[in-house]
Amino acid sequence: MRKLVLLAHISLDGFVAGPKGELDGFESAAENLGFVCQLTEEADAALFGRISYQLLDQYWPQAKDHPGATPEEVAFSNWYNKARKIVISRTLSNQESDNTTVICEDIPAEISKIKEEAGKDILIFGSPSVSQLLMRHELIDSYWIFINPVIFGKGIPLFAETASRTKLTLLHTHRFANGELALNYGLPW
Repeated sequence: MRKLVLLAHISLDGFVAGPKGELDGFESAAENLGFVCQLTEEADAALFGRISYQLLDQYWPQAKDHPGATPEEVAFSNWYNKARKIVISRTLSNQESDNTTVICEDIPAEISKIKEEAGKDILIFGSPSVSQLLMRHELIDSYWIFINPVIFGKGIPLFAETASRTKLTLLHTHRFANGELALNYGLPW
């Protein structure tokens, strides 16, 4: 069975973006992207909400061709172009094309079916409302939370109110030179 792995950058106070969706508080570096590239080696699919998909899809398909692209940008761009993309959206067309599947109905059941398919891990990039839905249905197997050294004060939270408590186990940690801290949590087996 494939694992569904959430990768989310958050502020120290738990927000994935500012109140209007702004991401300018998160500083990226080659080291950080290189770390994510290591995670993509275990994955062959990416899952997004519509907004995250459209943001990433504007940049990453061509990033490898940009003048001065770093080796990490080339590696991630190549992975992104090969990976199956699963987009949760009620407004995009639900037809499958260009290695992209749009799911607009019965999302938990459809994601459960995809997890049963043969393949590597599925990485969720950002997408807080989709992540919250999948958390409520206990479909996320592992969490990579990248805590950034910034306090937003208000914004879009990663975690929302839930009906039950979820106990997690710390599996790995990594500290980056820019002060970001990566924490990997999984469900206790």
